[in-house]
Amino acid sequence: MEWIETKIYTSKDAIEAVCAMLMETGVTGVQIDNPEEVKTFIEESSKYWDYVGEELINQKERPVSVIAYVSNNPYGMEILAKIKEGVERLKTINAGIDMGSLNIETSCSDDEIWLNKWKEYYKPLKIGKNVIVVPIWEENFDSDGRSVIKINPGHVFGTGLHQTTQLCIEGLEKYLKNNDKVLDLGCGSGILSVAALILGADTAFAVDIDENAVKTAYENAQYNNIYKDRYTVVSGNAIEDKKLRDTIGYEKYDIVTANIIADVIIAFSPFVKEHIKKGGIFISSGIIKDREKEVSNVLDENGFTILEKSFKDEWVSITAKEGK
Repeated sequence: MEWIETKIYTSKDAIEAVCAMLMETGVTGVQIDNPEEVKTFIEESSKYWDYVGEELINQKERPVSVIAYVSNNPYGMEILAKIKEGVERLKTINAGIDMGSLNIETSCSDDEIWLNKWKEYYKPLKIGKNVIVVPIWEENFDSDGRSVIKINPGHVFGTGLHQTTQLCIEGLEKYLKNNDKVLDLGCGSGILSVAALILGADTAFAVDIDENAVKTAYENAQYNNIYKDRYTVVSGNAIEDKKLRDTIGYEKYDIVTANIIADVIIAFSPFVKEHIKKGGIFISSGIIKDREKEVSNVLDENGFTILEKSFKDEWVSITAKEGK
């Protein structure tokens, strides 16, 4: 199997935060490159060496980095997109520490390589009882009577391959009613909000912190004959930006989806309470099993009633109803 090396430049103080973010995207192991350790090693062991190469000395000047490896296939590409979104969120967190540049380097940074890999492996995928997600380059496929969602992956998260996306779509199938109004927080490619509109929602409002998501989500909507009269996509930080929350609107949405990570769902919970209608449904995912109870407790504290929890591998989706 081929692997893509993904290197995130950060600081010594932010290593833990970056590692936690990577773990929540599905990465199971990381390599930490900390030049401070090289410096300490050289200083503490200098009495054992007659000569230290210039190359090793110069390494002390490079920034700290956290390195992860993802498989060079569609699932790995999905994880890589989620890592990029996670890094964008870290850039907005005011944790009182130097986060470093948070620049990303990968061995698959070329657009053509990215897109060609998708085209080689990404095929129509049936999700739940009624949905099939189809890449836009697939012309001959059997929908089997399912609702078709056409997607161009681009560089943002959301193709249907990841377990968390599948859990959310299954939740929409179960809880969405005709003419519902939907809010999609952390929309990525727009797959969940587009799916909601195809499944019968009246309108959808989508938000993502990554500016690239706006263009990608609108393009994916157009592939499905959905336009701006029913669909709005904006970029911004809904946790920190009050004007953005005013634009989203209050007590307006029948269903809110958030396929992000546990920390962001926890931070969003009080604000979801403001935007959702009384008795509305909040479908959240991107949660690893180890943090299921933590997210559930926060939802409970913010006035939600847990309706059900769904599992795929190490991932959990929590569906909750506004009110007790």
